[in-house]
Amino acid sequence: MAAAQAGLGRGTGLWRRAAVVAALMLAAFTFNTTENLPIGVLELISDDLKVSLSAVGGLVTGYGVTVAVVSLPIAHATRAMPRRHVLTALLGALVVASLVSAAGSSYWLLLAARMVTALAQALFWAVMGPVAVGLFPRRVRGRVIGLLSVAGSLALVLGIPAGTWLGQQRGWQVPLVVLAGLGAVSLVVIAALLPTSRPEEGAAAYGPEPDVRRFGAVLATTALSVTGAFAGYTYIVRFLGDVSGFSTASVSTLLMVAGVAGVLGVTVTGPLLDRFPRATLAVPVATQTLGMVGLYALGGGRAAAVALLALLGASLGPVFMAAQARVLQSAPGRTEIALAANSGAYNAGVALGALLGGALLPVVGVRGTFLVGGVCSAAALTVLGWERLTATGGGLPAGAEPRRADAAQGPLPE
Repeated sequence: MAAAQAGLGRGTGLWRRAAVVAALMLAAFTFNTTENLPIGVLELISDDLKVSLSAVGGLVTGYGVTVAVVSLPIAHATRAMPRRHVLTALLGALVVASLVSAAGSSYWLLLAARMVTALAQALFWAVMGPVAVGLFPRRVRGRVIGLLSVAGSLALVLGIPAGTWLGQQRGWQVPLVVLAGLGAVSLVVIAALLPTSRPEEGAAAYGPEPDVRRFGAVLATTALSVTGAFAGYTYIVRFLGDVSGFSTASVSTLLMVAGVAGVLGVTVTGPLLDRFPRATLAVPVATQTLGMVGLYALGGGRAAAVALLALLGASLGPVFMAAQARVLQSAPGRTEIALAANSGAYNAGVALGALLGGALLPVVGVRGTFLVGGVCSAAALTVLGWERLTATGGGLPAGAEPRRADAAQGPLPE
């Protein structure tokens, strides 16, 4: 065992670990693209299946709600299963569900297939982080989280536009077939290279600094910041048209600007997660607050709207990425359970933010939804400030003993 571990840092061992991370990145990209693809081919699905646009929109809403509800229970139910088996099963479900979606001619079959994919994604996000970072020493784990986040963010910048174009050219089913192929590639690599071991023995199965209070603060920050972001961002298209005065044709380009800024944000933040764990969460939350309030106050000017939209886009990805890194550090129990809770908080925030913005839209107008979002974001920043001011370093659960996060990696199969 010791010899196998020692060899991991050289030659084949390093490349095999890199291949596993690359496969997880591809899987993250595929899951995120699959989740949001109906947005780009909304009318195509509506026309082909003879259902309303709102019904097709429900394919996205139902997906997000499913992930929010089942993330924690399904992570708990599978906590003893080897991660290799779990990930291959999840990717197998993604591949089969994507092919069923592409082959089906019924809205209800499409909905059922997406719910299967949502169940798979809920668990994937919980186990992906511990598996990936557990292959590397602690000093570089933030960079690994950053790579996974970049892959997920590319789904919005590259995956959705490419899927939309392909759907318009060849039919909305074709992108699903392509996504099934990408999922199959990830499945083969992970099945071949990821070791089969008990999940509780993984190097990242437990946080090195378990702290219930800090963990609770991160969950609250995730929920509040995401609620704030989506209270306004859900209605960004109307805002750019009604408030900023942009034409409908230019809105897609502006959203691409926000997406590119998001990729840049996670790319820059990733390498800093290990050195500045607190700042890499507080700074993007503060940036998001500034972007939301700034759009409310200055969004009527086109130049200001573009700059603030880019600022907002650059903050959204790093908030979730930094929260995931903090959860891996302070999880009071198994890290995949903690990550599932954070993922649930994120998706609950998406749903709650959209509902909150929609409920207030007739009252405060589309501009006012960004002020509401800014207030929620400021509340998240306040939670982080409170956690820092009241830090005592003694946040372990009663009777719990600190666990040492081993910097060594488990062996990959020869």
